[in-house]
Amino acid sequence: MSDSLVRNMFTVPMRNLILLIIGLKGETHGYEILKEIEKVSRGSWKPSHGNLYTMLNKMVEEGLIEPREEYHGKRKLVKYTLTEKGWNYLKEANELALQSLYIAVQYHEMLREKLKQMGYGKDIAVEAIDGYVELLDRVISILEAKKKSLLELKEKAEKGREKKSVTGTGS
Repeated sequence: MSDSLVRNMFTVPMRNLILLIIGLKGETHGYEILKEIEKVSRGSWKPSHGNLYTMLNKMVEEGLIEPREEYHGKRKLVKYTLTEKGWNYLKEANELALQSLYIAVQYHEMLREKLKQMGYGKDIAVEAIDGYVELLDRVISILEAKKKSLLELKEKAEKGREKKSVTGTGS
């Protein structure tokens, strides 16, 4: 995969990635966010400090994150945490990401078939197949856990509904 393609993959969802990093770490500062982005992109892309702090300031203005200043001698360190609005935004983005994953897998398979039909398909190396199977196993595990939690949630809701209809006043 070319560096420019990887770089472009990360510029669009950068806001969500920053919020995700802050949410998972609980509280973090800009340098930690930069290092985490570099790790996620496998070192192929890192936003400039100026771009990152512009985005962080915009998210503060929008009420998604809250800054907290710490002083270490004369050095000021700003740490960020998610606000309630930030958590809600991230929750919605996470649900959308799950739906997008499903669509991306469908497109991936359709494209693979089309490339094969056009003669661009080639044999896949055993290592690539192993990596692909490992990725699919992780995705399946995540989706099975999500399915289980949703079925439990549905069961609780149905029990709550049954309880209300049994204990209702009947009026």
